Amino acid sequence: MPRLFLRLLPLAQVLALGLVAAPLLAQQDEPIVVYLVRHAERAEDGTNDPPISPAGEQRSRLLATMLRDAALTHIHTTDYLRTRATAAPVALDTGIEPVVYDSEELDVLAARLRAAPGRHLVVGHSNTTHELVAALGGDPGGPIEPDEYDRLYMLTLTEAAVTTVLIRF
Repeated sequence: MPRLFLRLLPLAQVLALGLVAAPLLAQQDEPIVVYLVRHAERAEDGTNDPPISPAGEQRSRLLATMLRDAALTHIHTTDYLRTRATAAPVALDTGIEPVVYDSEELDVLAARLRAAPGRHLVVGHSNTTHELVAALGGDPGGPIEPDEYDRLYMLTLTEAAVTTVLIRF
C-alpha cells in the first residue's frame, strides 16, 4: 500500500497544481480584436441609401478573403445598404449574422465591443470608423477622405493597452 501511495503522490500533486492554476490561467483573458472598415465604394443612385458599386462588390469580396482566417465571432454594421452589402461576403463565409448598431451612439458600441470577448468586424462610414477607432483608444491617423475606401484597422484591446495596425487593401 505505501508503495502505491508513493507512486500516486506525484500524480496527485500535478492534479492539485492543475486545480489551483486553472482559475488563474482562466483570468488571463484573450485580447479583444476589432477590425474596422468603412463601407466599400457606393453606387451613386441619387438616394441617401445607395448600394455598393461593382468596385465596392469586388472590395467586399476581397475583405472576406482577407478576414477568412481571422476567426471572427461578431459582425456589426449600420443599417444602410452599403454597410450591410460590404459585410455580406464576410457574413456568408463565416455564418455570422451581422448585428446592426446606431452610428450616432458610438460610445454605446465601443462599450459593447470592450465587453464582448472575441474578434469583431465593424463596418461603418468615413466619419464613424475614424471616431470609433479613437473611442476604443486606437490611433485613427488622419481623417478618412470621401473617396478613400481602402483602410482596414485592426485594434487589439488588452487590459494594459490598445494596439492599432492600419492595413491598406
